Amino acid sequence: MNRRDFIALSSLAAASTLAPRGSSVVASVSKMSTQPRIPRWRGFNLTELTGGRRDQRFRERDFAWMARWGFDFARLPMSYWAWSTPEDWHTIDEAALAPVDEAVEFGRRYGIHVNLNLHRIPGYCVNQRELEPHLLFDSPRDSMLRALEAAVHHWSFLARRYRDVPSSALSFDLFNEPPFMADHARYDEIARALVASIREVSPDRLIVADGADIGQTPVLSIADLGLVQSTRGYLPKMVSHYTATWVPKNEFESFAEPVWPMRDDKGDIWDRDRLRRELIDTWKPLVDLGVPVHVGEWGCFNKTPHATALAWMGDLLALWREADWGWAMWNLRGSFGIVDSGRSDVAYEDFEGHKLDRALLELLLAH
Repeated sequence: MNRRDFIALSSLAAASTLAPRGSSVVASVSKMSTQPRIPRWRGFNLTELTGGRRDQRFRERDFAWMARWGFDFARLPMSYWAWSTPEDWHTIDEAALAPVDEAVEFGRRYGIHVNLNLHRIPGYCVNQRELEPHLLFDSPRDSMLRALEAAVHHWSFLARRYRDVPSSALSFDLFNEPPFMADHARYDEIARALVASIREVSPDRLIVADGADIGQTPVLSIADLGLVQSTRGYLPKMVSHYTATWVPKNEFESFAEPVWPMRDDKGDIWDRDRLRRELIDTWKPLVDLGVPVHVGEWGCFNKTPHATALAWMGDLLALWREADWGWAMWNLRGSFGIVDSGRSDVAYEDFEGHKLDRALLELLLAH
Protein backbone atom coordinates (compact mmCIF):
# COMPACT_ATOMS: atom_id res chain seq x y z
CA MET A 1 0.00 0.00 0.00
CA ASN A 2 1.49 3.37 -0.98
CA ARG A 3 1.31 6.45 1.21
CA ARG A 4 -1.52 8.05 -0.76
CA ASP A 5 -3.64 4.92 -0.38
CA PHE A 6 -2.89 4.96 3.35
CA ILE A 7 -3.97 8.59 3.63
CA ALA A 8 -7.10 7.83 1.63
CA LEU A 9 -8.06 4.93 3.87
CA SER A 10 -7.27 6.95 7.00
CA SER A 11 -9.36 9.85 5.73
CA LEU A 12 -12.29 7.62 4.85
CA ALA A 13 -12.11 6.00 8.27
CA ALA A 14 -12.08 9.41 9.90
CA ALA A 15 -15.02 10.54 7.81
CA SER A 16 -16.99 7.44 8.75
CA THR A 17 -16.60 8.21 12.44
CA LEU A 18 -17.53 11.87 12.38
CA ALA A 19 -19.43 12.80 15.51
CA PRO A 20 -22.78 14.33 14.51
CA ARG A 21 -23.82 17.61 16.03
CA GLY A 22 -26.09 17.74 19.04
CA SER A 23 -26.43 15.38 21.99
CA SER A 24 -24.25 12.70 20.35
CA VAL A 25 -21.35 15.15 20.37
CA VAL A 26 -21.83 15.65 24.09
CA ALA A 27 -21.97 11.88 24.59
CA SER A 28 -18.78 11.39 22.58
CA VAL A 29 -16.90 14.07 24.47
CA SER A 30 -18.12 12.77 27.82
CA LYS A 31 -16.35 9.47 27.15
CA MET A 32 -12.97 11.02 26.35
CA SER A 33 -10.09 12.00 28.59
CA THR A 34 -9.93 15.43 30.17
CA GLN A 35 -9.72 18.38 27.78
CA PRO A 36 -6.40 20.27 27.75
CA ARG A 37 -6.01 23.20 30.09
CA ILE A 38 -4.08 26.28 29.02
CA PRO A 39 -3.07 29.56 30.68
CA ARG A 40 -4.70 32.79 29.51
CA TRP A 41 -1.83 33.36 27.11
CA ARG A 42 -1.56 36.88 25.71
CA GLY A 43 0.81 38.03 23.03
CA PHE A 44 1.33 38.65 19.34
CA ASN A 45 1.64 37.10 15.91
CA LEU A 46 5.19 37.35 14.56
CA THR A 47 4.93 37.32 10.79
CA GLU A 48 8.44 36.92 9.37
CA LEU A 49 7.62 33.63 7.61
CA THR A 50 3.99 34.30 6.71
CA GLY A 51 4.89 35.09 3.11
CA GLY A 52 7.30 32.16 2.77
CA ARG A 53 10.44 34.20 2.09
CA ARG A 54 13.69 32.42 2.92
CA ASP A 55 15.70 35.53 3.75
CA GLN A 56 13.67 36.28 6.88
CA ARG A 57 14.54 35.52 10.53
CA PHE A 58 12.56 36.05 13.68
CA ARG A 59 13.94 38.82 15.88
CA GLU A 60 15.18 38.05 19.36
CA ARG A 61 14.35 41.64 20.29
CA ASP A 62 10.64 40.95 19.74
CA PHE A 63 10.73 38.18 22.32
CA ALA A 64 12.70 40.37 24.72
CA TRP A 65 10.17 43.19 24.36
CA MET A 66 7.22 40.87 24.94
CA ALA A 67 8.81 39.39 28.04
CA ARG A 68 9.69 42.85 29.39
CA TRP A 69 6.09 44.01 29.01
CA GLY A 70 4.68 40.83 30.56
CA PHE A 71 3.35 38.99 27.49
CA ASP A 72 3.86 35.24 27.21
CA PHE A 73 2.66 34.01 23.79
CA ALA A 74 3.99 34.20 20.22
CA ARG A 75 2.00 32.73 17.35
CA LEU A 76 4.14 32.16 14.26
CA PRO A 77 1.93 32.03 11.13
CA MET A 78 4.22 30.42 8.55
CA SER A 79 4.08 29.43 4.91
CA TYR A 80 5.53 26.03 4.09
CA TRP A 81 7.15 27.79 1.11
CA ALA A 82 9.80 28.93 3.61
CA TRP A 83 11.22 25.36 3.60
CA SER A 84 9.56 23.60 0.66
CA THR A 85 7.91 24.41 -2.67
CA PRO A 86 4.54 23.86 -4.33
CA GLU A 87 6.41 22.13 -7.16
CA ASP A 88 7.81 19.47 -4.80
CA TRP A 89 5.73 19.21 -1.66
CA HIS A 90 7.62 16.24 -0.26
CA THR A 91 11.09 17.78 -0.29
CA ILE A 92 11.84 19.74 2.86
CA ASP A 93 14.97 21.87 3.16
CA GLU A 94 15.97 21.30 6.77
CA ALA A 95 18.49 24.15 6.73
CA ALA A 96 15.66 26.55 5.83
CA LEU A 97 13.99 25.73 9.16
CA ALA A 98 16.81 27.43 11.09
CA PRO A 99 14.64 30.55 11.70
CA VAL A 100 11.96 28.37 13.29
CA ASP A 101 14.57 26.63 15.45
CA GLU A 102 15.77 30.07 16.57
CA ALA A 103 12.25 31.22 17.43
CA VAL A 104 11.63 28.12 19.54
CA GLU A 105 14.88 28.83 21.37
CA PHE A 106 13.99 32.53 21.80
CA GLY A 107 10.72 31.43 23.34
CA ARG A 108 12.53 29.18 25.81
CA ARG A 109 15.02 31.92 26.63
CA TYR A 110 12.40 34.57 27.38
CA GLY A 111 9.58 32.44 28.78
CA ILE A 112 7.32 32.94 25.74
CA HIS A 113 5.11 30.07 24.63
CA VAL A 114 5.61 29.51 20.88
CA ASN A 115 2.70 28.40 18.70
CA LEU A 116 3.65 27.15 15.21
CA ASN A 117 0.87 27.72 12.69
CA LEU A 118 0.82 26.73 9.03
CA HIS A 119 -0.65 29.89 7.54
CA ARG A 120 -0.03 28.28 4.15
CA ILE A 121 -0.25 24.50 4.32
CA PRO A 122 0.10 22.30 1.22
CA GLY A 123 -3.16 22.77 -0.63
CA TYR A 124 -4.56 25.78 1.20
CA CYS A 125 -4.03 29.37 2.23
CA VAL A 126 -6.67 31.92 3.11
CA ASN A 127 -4.92 34.19 0.58
CA GLN A 128 -4.26 33.07 -3.01
CA ARG A 129 -5.03 29.40 -2.47
CA GLU A 130 -5.11 29.02 -6.26
CA LEU A 131 -1.30 29.07 -6.23
CA GLU A 132 -1.34 25.52 -4.84
CA PRO A 133 -1.07 22.64 -7.36
CA HIS A 134 -3.83 20.68 -5.60
CA LEU A 135 -6.42 22.05 -3.21
CA LEU A 136 -7.16 20.76 0.27
CA PHE A 137 -10.82 21.86 0.08
CA ASP A 138 -13.49 21.92 -2.62
CA SER A 139 -11.66 20.07 -5.37
CA PRO A 140 -11.76 16.58 -6.93
CA ARG A 141 -11.21 13.78 -4.41
CA ASP A 142 -7.85 12.71 -5.79
CA SER A 143 -6.60 16.29 -5.69
CA MET A 144 -7.71 16.70 -2.07
CA LEU A 145 -5.98 13.44 -1.11
CA ARG A 146 -2.73 14.60 -2.71
CA ALA A 147 -2.90 17.82 -0.71
CA LEU A 148 -3.75 16.02 2.53
CA GLU A 149 -0.91 13.56 1.99
CA ALA A 150 1.52 16.48 1.69
CA ALA A 151 0.01 18.28 4.69
CA VAL A 152 0.42 15.13 6.79
CA HIS A 153 4.02 14.86 5.62
CA HIS A 154 4.84 18.39 6.76
CA TRP A 155 3.23 18.07 10.19
CA SER A 156 4.87 14.68 10.73
CA PHE A 157 8.21 16.26 9.91
CA LEU A 158 7.68 19.20 12.28
CA ALA A 159 6.47 16.84 15.02
CA ARG A 160 9.68 14.81 14.72
CA ARG A 161 11.88 17.87 14.59
CA TYR A 162 10.48 19.36 17.80
CA ARG A 163 9.43 16.18 19.62
CA ASP A 164 11.78 16.92 22.55
CA VAL A 165 10.36 20.41 23.18
CA PRO A 166 7.64 20.19 25.86
CA SER A 167 4.08 21.29 25.17
CA SER A 168 4.41 23.90 27.89
CA ALA A 169 6.84 25.69 25.55
CA LEU A 170 5.57 24.75 22.08
CA SER A 171 2.19 24.03 20.51
CA PHE A 172 1.06 23.36 16.93
CA ASP A 173 -1.80 25.17 15.13
CA LEU A 174 -2.88 22.91 12.27
CA PHE A 175 -3.72 25.46 9.56
CA ASN A 176 -4.86 29.04 9.38
CA GLU A 177 -8.46 30.16 8.84
CA PRO A 178 -10.23 27.36 6.95
CA PRO A 179 -12.63 28.57 4.23
CA PHE A 180 -16.35 29.18 4.57
CA MET A 181 -18.10 25.81 4.35
CA ALA A 182 -21.63 24.44 4.29
CA ASP A 183 -20.75 21.71 6.79
CA HIS A 184 -17.69 20.55 8.69
CA ALA A 185 -17.22 17.07 7.21
CA ARG A 186 -14.12 17.89 5.14
CA TYR A 187 -12.64 20.03 7.93
CA ASP A 188 -13.15 17.14 10.36
CA GLU A 189 -11.50 14.69 7.97
CA ILE A 190 -8.43 16.90 7.54
CA ALA A 191 -8.10 17.72 11.24
CA ARG A 192 -8.25 14.06 12.27
CA ALA A 193 -5.58 13.06 9.75
CA LEU A 194 -3.23 15.88 10.81
CA VAL A 195 -3.75 15.28 14.53
CA ALA A 196 -3.08 11.56 14.06
CA SER A 197 0.15 12.29 12.17
CA ILE A 198 1.40 14.58 14.97
CA ARG A 199 0.40 12.31 17.84
CA GLU A 200 1.99 9.29 16.22
CA VAL A 201 5.31 11.05 16.75
CA SER A 202 4.56 13.38 19.67
CA PRO A 203 1.58 12.00 21.62
CA ASP A 204 1.48 14.76 24.22
CA ARG A 205 1.81 17.73 21.87
CA LEU A 206 -0.68 20.53 22.54
CA ILE A 207 -2.58 21.12 19.30
CA VAL A 208 -4.70 24.09 18.24
CA ALA A 209 -7.36 24.07 15.51
CA ASP A 210 -8.66 27.30 13.98
CA GLY A 211 -12.42 27.62 13.81
CA ALA A 212 -14.19 27.08 10.50
CA ASP A 213 -15.35 29.95 8.29
CA ILE A 214 -12.09 31.93 8.50
CA GLY A 215 -11.72 31.09 12.17
CA GLN A 216 -15.13 32.41 13.18
CA THR A 217 -17.16 29.22 13.78
CA PRO A 218 -16.52 26.54 16.43
CA VAL A 219 -16.26 22.96 15.20
CA LEU A 220 -18.09 20.75 17.67
CA SER A 221 -17.43 17.51 15.79
CA ILE A 222 -13.72 17.54 16.70
CA ALA A 223 -14.27 18.28 20.40
CA ASP A 224 -13.38 14.66 21.18
CA LEU A 225 -9.82 15.17 19.88
CA GLY A 226 -8.73 17.13 22.94
CA LEU A 227 -7.62 20.26 21.08
CA VAL A 228 -7.66 23.98 21.78
CA GLN A 229 -9.84 25.84 19.27
CA SER A 230 -8.77 29.24 17.99
CA THR A 231 -11.19 32.04 17.24
CA ARG A 232 -10.81 35.54 15.78
CA GLY A 233 -11.45 39.13 16.83
CA TYR A 234 -12.01 41.08 13.62
CA LEU A 235 -15.72 41.83 13.68
CA PRO A 236 -17.04 44.18 12.55
CA LYS A 237 -14.65 44.52 9.65
CA MET A 238 -15.95 48.02 8.98
CA VAL A 239 -13.91 48.91 12.08
CA SER A 240 -11.02 46.42 12.08
CA HIS A 241 -10.21 46.56 8.35
CA TYR A 242 -11.35 50.02 7.25
CA THR A 243 -10.02 50.65 3.69
CA ALA A 244 -8.14 47.30 3.62
CA THR A 245 -8.03 46.32 -0.04
CA TRP A 246 -7.35 42.61 0.53
CA VAL A 247 -10.73 42.03 2.22
CA PRO A 248 -13.61 41.16 -0.16
CA LYS A 249 -16.07 44.05 -0.31
CA ASN A 250 -18.99 41.83 0.65
CA GLU A 251 -17.39 41.24 4.07
CA PHE A 252 -17.66 44.91 5.07
CA GLU A 253 -20.74 45.93 7.03
CA SER A 254 -20.25 49.56 5.98
CA PHE A 255 -17.69 51.73 4.23
CA ALA A 256 -18.30 54.81 6.36
CA GLU A 257 -15.48 56.20 8.49
CA PRO A 258 -15.45 54.09 11.67
CA VAL A 259 -16.74 55.22 15.03
CA TRP A 260 -17.48 53.06 18.05
CA PRO A 261 -20.22 52.01 18.68
CA MET A 262 -21.22 52.05 15.01
CA ARG A 263 -24.35 51.52 12.89
CA ASP A 264 -23.89 49.34 9.80
CA ASP A 265 -25.53 49.80 6.42
CA LYS A 266 -28.49 47.65 7.49
CA GLY A 267 -29.17 50.00 10.38
CA ASP A 268 -27.96 47.53 13.03
CA ILE A 269 -25.89 48.80 15.94
CA TRP A 270 -22.52 47.24 16.72
CA ASP A 271 -21.50 47.70 20.35
CA ARG A 272 -20.17 45.60 23.23
CA ASP A 273 -23.40 43.61 23.50
CA ARG A 274 -23.28 42.79 19.79
CA LEU A 275 -19.66 41.70 20.13
CA ARG A 276 -20.65 39.42 23.00
CA ARG A 277 -23.34 37.78 20.89
CA GLU A 278 -21.14 37.41 17.80
CA LEU A 279 -17.78 36.52 19.32
CA ILE A 280 -18.48 34.96 22.73
CA ASP A 281 -21.98 33.43 22.73
CA THR A 282 -21.33 31.70 19.39
CA TRP A 283 -18.62 29.64 21.07
CA LYS A 284 -20.62 28.72 24.18
CA PRO A 285 -21.64 25.24 22.91
CA LEU A 286 -17.95 24.38 22.53
CA VAL A 287 -16.98 25.94 25.86
CA ASP A 288 -19.76 23.93 27.51
CA LEU A 289 -17.97 20.78 26.30
CA GLY A 290 -14.86 21.89 28.18
CA VAL A 291 -12.87 22.81 25.08
CA PRO A 292 -10.39 25.68 25.67
CA VAL A 293 -10.70 28.70 23.39
CA HIS A 294 -7.91 31.12 22.45
CA VAL A 295 -8.12 34.17 20.17
CA GLY A 296 -5.41 33.41 17.62
CA GLU A 297 -5.71 36.70 15.73
CA TRP A 298 -7.23 40.11 16.21
CA GLY A 299 -6.33 43.74 15.68
CA CYS A 300 -7.17 46.93 13.85
CA PHE A 301 -5.70 48.26 10.59
CA ASN A 302 -3.92 51.59 10.86
CA LYS A 303 -6.45 53.53 8.75
CA THR A 304 -9.13 53.31 11.47
CA PRO A 305 -9.06 56.46 13.64
CA HIS A 306 -7.00 55.74 16.74
CA ALA A 307 -9.69 56.73 19.22
CA THR A 308 -12.18 54.43 17.50
CA ALA A 309 -9.68 51.58 17.46
CA LEU A 310 -8.95 51.94 21.18
CA ALA A 311 -12.64 52.05 22.10
CA TRP A 312 -13.44 48.95 20.03
CA MET A 313 -10.37 47.10 21.33
CA GLY A 314 -11.26 47.97 24.90
CA ASP A 315 -14.64 46.27 24.53
CA LEU A 316 -13.08 43.17 22.94
CA LEU A 317 -10.43 42.88 25.63
CA ALA A 318 -12.99 43.26 28.41
CA LEU A 319 -15.12 40.48 26.93
CA TRP A 320 -12.17 38.11 26.55
CA ARG A 321 -11.04 38.79 30.08
CA GLU A 322 -14.56 38.05 31.29
CA ALA A 323 -14.52 34.78 29.31
CA ASP A 324 -10.97 33.99 30.53
CA TRP A 325 -9.69 33.71 26.95
CA GLY A 326 -6.17 34.61 25.95
CA TRP A 327 -5.28 36.28 22.67
CA ALA A 328 -2.58 37.05 20.12
CA MET A 329 -2.73 40.39 18.34
CA TRP A 330 -1.89 40.67 14.63
CA ASN A 331 0.83 41.93 14.80
CA LEU A 332 3.59 43.23 17.09
CA ARG A 333 5.33 45.39 14.49
CA GLY A 334 3.41 46.69 11.51
CA SER A 335 0.10 48.16 10.45
CA PHE A 336 -1.98 46.28 13.06
CA GLY A 337 0.57 46.42 15.87
CA ILE A 338 1.88 48.49 18.72
CA VAL A 339 5.31 49.19 17.20
CA ASP A 340 5.92 51.02 13.90
CA SER A 341 2.23 50.83 12.98
CA GLY A 342 2.30 53.87 10.71
CA ARG A 343 -0.82 55.57 12.07
CA SER A 344 -1.16 59.23 11.16
CA ASP A 345 -3.04 60.23 14.33
CA VAL A 346 -0.82 58.79 17.09
CA ALA A 347 1.73 60.60 19.23
CA TYR A 348 4.31 57.83 19.13
CA GLU A 349 6.91 57.31 21.82
CA ASP A 350 10.50 56.85 20.67
CA PHE A 351 11.45 53.35 21.80
CA GLU A 352 14.86 51.80 21.05
CA GLY A 353 14.87 53.30 17.56
CA HIS A 354 11.21 52.43 16.92
CA LYS A 355 7.83 54.12 17.28
CA LEU A 356 5.76 52.74 20.15
CA ASP A 357 2.01 53.25 20.49
CA ARG A 358 2.09 53.66 24.27
CA ALA A 359 -1.69 54.17 24.59
CA LEU A 360 -2.42 50.87 22.87
CA LEU A 361 0.26 49.05 24.89
CA GLU A 362 -1.22 50.32 28.14
CA LEU A 363 -4.69 49.20 27.03
CA LEU A 364 -3.39 45.69 26.35
CA LEU A 365 -1.56 45.51 29.66
CA ALA A 366 -4.72 46.52 31.53
CA HIS A 367 -6.46 43.38 30.26
